[in-house]
Amino acid sequence: MAKRNVTVTMKADYEYEAVNPQGNKVKIDMYDPEKKQHQSPMDLVLSAVASCASVDAVLMMKKKRKTVEDFKVETEGDRNDGIPAFYKSIHMKFILTSPDATADEFAKVVKLSVDKYCSVSASLSADITYSSEVVKP
Repeated sequence: MAKRNVTVTMKADYEYEAVNPQGNKVKIDMYDPEKKQHQSPMDLVLSAVASCASVDAVLMMKKKRKTVEDFKVETEGDRNDGIPAFYKSIHMKFILTSPDATADEFAKVVKLSVDKYCSVSASLSADITYSSEVVKP
């Protein structure tokens, strides 16, 4: 069993910092949107699942010798109205800009990335859906 750990330290009433054993830091805040300077824990959940699936999607497209000019994932989570306000569902839209990739091959790569390889999506109980799009430059 591979264990991971981080230490979260309070910096102020609504400000925290997470540090892993390598010293990499992430600032976190719980301010209202008008005062927000960093992502909230729930923003980080969306960032984590999107970035986790992104790594494998890009690597698989490059392994297929496809040109990756640009890549992004637009991620949206629908939260429970009660407490706790967990994510009931998460949708990720994967957008690849490539002159030589096809929509079908990219859709297959995205499915593998999210459903098979992404440890973050496997760790969540939310209903996670996704779509993909190839943009020709």
